[in-house]
Amino acid sequence: MSQPRVLVSDKMSSKVEDILTREGIQVDVNTGNTPEQLQELIGDYNGLVVRSATKATDEIIAKANNLQVIGRAGSGLDNVNIPAATKRGIVVMNTPGGNTITTAEHAFSLLCSMARNIPQATASTKGGKWEKGRYMGVELYGKTLGVVGAGQIGSHVIRLAQGFGMHVLAYDPFLSPEQAEKQGIELSELAPLFQRVDFITLHTPLTAETKNMINRDTLGTMKQGVRIVNCARGGLVNEADLYEALKSGHVASAAFDVFETEPVDPAHPLLTLDNFVCSPHLGASTHEAQENVAIAVAEQIADYLVRGVIRNAVNFPSIAPELAPKLSPYVVLAEKLGGALSQIYEGGLERVTICYRGKVAELDVASVTIASLKGLLSPILTDTVNYVNAPIIAKERGIEVVEVKEAEADVLAPTMTITVEAGGKSSRIIGLLNSLGEPRIVEMNDIQVEVVPEGYMLILANDDRPGVIGAIGTVLGENEVNIALMNFGRDEAGGRAIAIVNVDQQVSDSVLDKLRAIPNILTVKQIFL
Repeated sequence: MSQPRVLVSDKMSSKVEDILTREGIQVDVNTGNTPEQLQELIGDYNGLVVRSATKATDEIIAKANNLQVIGRAGSGLDNVNIPAATKRGIVVMNTPGGNTITTAEHAFSLLCSMARNIPQATASTKGGKWEKGRYMGVELYGKTLGVVGAGQIGSHVIRLAQGFGMHVLAYDPFLSPEQAEKQGIELSELAPLFQRVDFITLHTPLTAETKNMINRDTLGTMKQGVRIVNCARGGLVNEADLYEALKSGHVASAAFDVFETEPVDPAHPLLTLDNFVCSPHLGASTHEAQENVAIAVAEQIADYLVRGVIRNAVNFPSIAPELAPKLSPYVVLAEKLGGALSQIYEGGLERVTICYRGKVAELDVASVTIASLKGLLSPILTDTVNYVNAPIIAKERGIEVVEVKEAEADVLAPTMTITVEAGGKSSRIIGLLNSLGEPRIVEMNDIQVEVVPEGYMLILANDDRPGVIGAIGTVLGENEVNIALMNFGRDEAGGRAIAIVNVDQQVSDSVLDKLRAIPNILTVKQIFL
């Protein structure tokens, strides 16, 4: 094989170049390219190393004829078109643990700064004033902190808060009561958490479910004088609604490191408020973190290009080349099934059972089981879960994983069944590969369906009564939501029924509420695969 070539397209530690060169890889550091320039360059390279400036779009990936791997020096992958890369067989890697401590410390620093008005007092004092009375703060000791998302970053924030004598209330669908008890925290659903806490800090990815999770309605349920920190993702908080709550004093103060649009507009209304603290997306910006992620991404790229070893890939598990043609379609199916089920069930995940029936049970399905776990965990832990750490995260959270094989099962087509036990209830999904090797969902909670698991999907549970299907179509049509596919199933005439609608775009909360208002509709969930 000729010498591999890697393009480093964003500014980062020189250790990336040092490590790759030492491994016999030709490295070109060429930063600040326009998308058009990168399209011209990318065809010559086997590897691409980015931070957040480079956007690995569909157009760029289409020109990457020799590209084998994209490495992100950091955890977020919003700037990489993962489906496009996967389609072309390009491994996408990140470095999920490199900035955990740094981001957690920054979030807690914002919390402390906000509580004691440190930025405002600094500016006042440097301006020649001595305003002791104006910048009266509050203590953290004895206060209740609400942590939304108790993953790696959230868990470290929890430990910092406990060191300050705060009581911690946490919302995390994947954290079992036993694990919460070990960490000395109280688990809560989201609505009561918002109502009870003095401080809120967000540590969850931006998804269809979490977008604008803090808005006019949820702000109205919070205590007078609540304080809010967002060091996770812009868009988790409706910024216009927060502005009004800060102006009225209902929210005492807020501190952001991230905004919905970055760089933030200098004329943004939040920047005019004295009770708003902010920083320019500095969560991972420490010398230690940048060195850590640079070293990690370089070592991972070298492992793959030189030794064929995949580490921290978000779109490929480690599969022996001779088994890849048989197993890869099941890996895709498993992740789709896990992702769908994860967005349907409710409660803290306690146990996962993955059952393989038919010929698939004759294969070494370890990588497929891992893909199931990744699918289950990803909707909440988007940036940090991958094919390598999914089993570790499940174990850390006290989730029991059981694998069952029934190779002798009399089935027309090999199937996968994933069953989760959460909150004292059980949920199940069954899938298979069709004749073209494409993933399909064929059963949800004992109701037979035939669903294409991709894009935005609406899952509606209803009583089987006349007029429900027509009403669903009417509501979506009147609100200009285009339907791609519709599938229906029921357990018996007049019994439980389910409607699954693939739509072309995300459906707004107001339209979802209209669907919930349809007679005989029991639940409505929007998921994304």
